[in-house]
Amino acid sequence: MKHVAIIGSGSWGVALAICLSNNGIPVKIWSYEEEEKRLINEEKRCMFLPNVNIPDQVKCSTDFEEVIKDSQFILHVTPSKFTRSIFRQYKEYVGDKPVIICSKGFEKESLKTLDEVIEEELPSTKIGVLSGPSHAEEVSIAIPTVLVVASKHDDVLTLIQNTFMSEKMRIYTSKDVKGVELGGALKNIIAFCAGVSTGIGLGDNSFAALVTRGLGEIARLGVKLGGEKDTFYGLSGLGDLIVTCLSEHSRNRKAGKLIGQGKTLEEAKKEVGMVIESIDNIDVAYELGKKNGVYMPIIETVYKVIYEKLDPKEAVKDLMTRDKKSE
Repeated sequence: MKHVAIIGSGSWGVALAICLSNNGIPVKIWSYEEEEKRLINEEKRCMFLPNVNIPDQVKCSTDFEEVIKDSQFILHVTPSKFTRSIFRQYKEYVGDKPVIICSKGFEKESLKTLDEVIEEELPSTKIGVLSGPSHAEEVSIAIPTVLVVASKHDDVLTLIQNTFMSEKMRIYTSKDVKGVELGGALKNIIAFCAGVSTGIGLGDNSFAALVTRGLGEIARLGVKLGGEKDTFYGLSGLGDLIVTCLSEHSRNRKAGKLIGQGKTLEEAKKEVGMVIESIDNIDVAYELGKKNGVYMPIIETVYKVIYEKLDPKEAVKDLMTRDKKSE
């Protein structure tokens, strides 16, 4: 049986490795750190998932060729800001293997989605996007989870669906690559706002309004960028938005909560201790909205909170006192 290559040894990469291993599929993970390699291979644990035992079928290496050679497909699971630089390091080994993007975000410098980054680097690559409501902490202990994989290629959709499906993991398929990817990237920003809302002591009414109107902003920008509207009311949009806005597992929500409680951005990053995709992508979403003429008051306001030092309580007042509108 061919193994699956996973590029990235963070919590989500390891959780996906455990999920596949539970289906009897061997996995090789690439890590850039020797210590993470040692922890996975020798102690069978992940520093980001301290209560989980990693199966013996999961191996780790710092060598791209060793991880990718003879694999079925590649799961790309690195922070979005490193996607291009890391893909450049391993693209010579890709060949005809599909690359499935499991990261959620944008390339800040170019405002490109991650599928555009990989396609630009290696146009012949068959690309897929795996997304949906899924915390690594729950997937790693086999709590039933439902995801969606999007690709323009039917064989990629079939391969991913057949490889992952089990009584603990259900996979739906979609042809809307742009919509699935954008839903996963943009929901992190609204989850950050949900955390801010909690941090300043707002209630359920405020939360519901934020999530509902935030989803509207995600859909408006997503459709303008080429996604299908219905996609944003499915697993990678509404589904992922719910789980990320509600859960204490969410690093994006946690970061926002800390900002709402008065912590600085650097203090919040330090306390969360992992990459916070929302903070890396708020300015991207803001620029995309301006560039494409999309009205996005929530994203514009959180941009001001982060980059113009607008007080979060004043931000709420600004949102509540805008011009009257119809829904």
